Amino acid sequence: MISFWIACAALLIVALPFIVWPLWRGAASGNAGTHNEVQRDAANLEILRDQSTELEADLRDGLLTQDAYEQGKRELQARLLDEVNMTQPAAAPHRSAKGLAIMLAILLPLFSVPLYLTIGNTKALLPQQQDSGVAGGGFGTIRSEAKLQELEEKLARQPQNPDGWYTLARSYSELQRYPDAVRAYGKLVELVPGEAHLWANYADVYAMSNKQSLLGEPTRLINKALELDGNNLMALALAGSAAMERGDYAAAIAHWTKLNNLLPPDDNEAQMIRDGIKQASQFLEMQKGGKGKTPAVKPPGKLGAISGAITLSPSLAGKAAPTDTVFIFARDARDSKTLFAVLRKQVKDLPLQFALDDSMALMPQAKLSGADQVVVVARISKSGDSIAQPGDLQGATGTIKPGVSGLNIVIDSVLP
Repeated sequence: MISFWIACAALLIVALPFIVWPLWRGAASGNAGTHNEVQRDAANLEILRDQSTELEADLRDGLLTQDAYEQGKRELQARLLDEVNMTQPAAAPHRSAKGLAIMLAILLPLFSVPLYLTIGNTKALLPQQQDSGVAGGGFGTIRSEAKLQELEEKLARQPQNPDGWYTLARSYSELQRYPDAVRAYGKLVELVPGEAHLWANYADVYAMSNKQSLLGEPTRLINKALELDGNNLMALALAGSAAMERGDYAAAIAHWTKLNNLLPPDDNEAQMIRDGIKQASQFLEMQKGGKGKTPAVKPPGKLGAISGAITLSPSLAGKAAPTDTVFIFARDARDSKTLFAVLRKQVKDLPLQFALDDSMALMPQAKLSGADQVVVVARISKSGDSIAQPGDLQGATGTIKPGVSGLNIVIDSVLP
């Protein structure tokens, strides 16, 4: 910022002469012209005096009548008045130009700084925060380990920064570092205790770190979210799943029915919710009818799971480093921008067995179990960015339905 002000001062010094000097020079030229005019006027007046003397001499000598003398005298007086009227106003503009030059030389530096501070942006030249390794907008997710460490260190110095904790929690959740995500969300809800969606996310990552079980502490966190906002979609979905897990099918039906009424009829998740309500109703009837033990409910996130194996073609083995990132994701077959589940590994893990399910969803409203047709892609990213780049290595399935197992994906192509 200091260098900015120095540059501004230098530019002002350079600009002032171009503004002030023409005015000053014009004033000086005007003064010289005025001096010449004075000399000329003095000569004219001397001539008029001589002519007046000649008129008087001619009158004495009888060469002129009194009437002719009076007429000549009047003509000389008229010429004298014309000369005076032509020369007197000329000095004022020259004096005003010189005064304007002096005024601008003083006022321009004096008022330019306050004017910039009023209408300018003094923060524009400050170093901006780098977003390398961050995906998305204001609350993105960090994929770089170095950037994550930087954020951890920053939060150690500034622990009262909720935006930083939110970014950290989302990043750890996407990287499936659920214990770290639990720690970050725990700090976040201390700083911002009144946001229902934070408590719902907290419950979700807590369950993932607790063998995908919503019983116990996750249920308490879900109830807190519903206390703050009884219509929070994620909290209602988790509350229904928690009720199913503990065998309280009536509560599951109540939570999911409310959720279904809040969702648009054509929402991808609505059908899954209706299927869950139907299943809970069947279990409730069996429970009431005393037909023995009700069937065990699958843990949350396992409906529609896709599994298989991923290998790297030997012909491309030399093009990938062991630490290069491998992204495995299921995307909508009709809309490549919609991702239902994402898994992150490294080349050194290949060949590997994988499984994609709802626990790996990026957004609650876009889950694998609610999808119709998907494509599973395995991509080796040299940059570590999930967005495809030229030179990345990739393999993919054709269009499949969720729930398929035994897939065999070979990474065998280079993106142009």
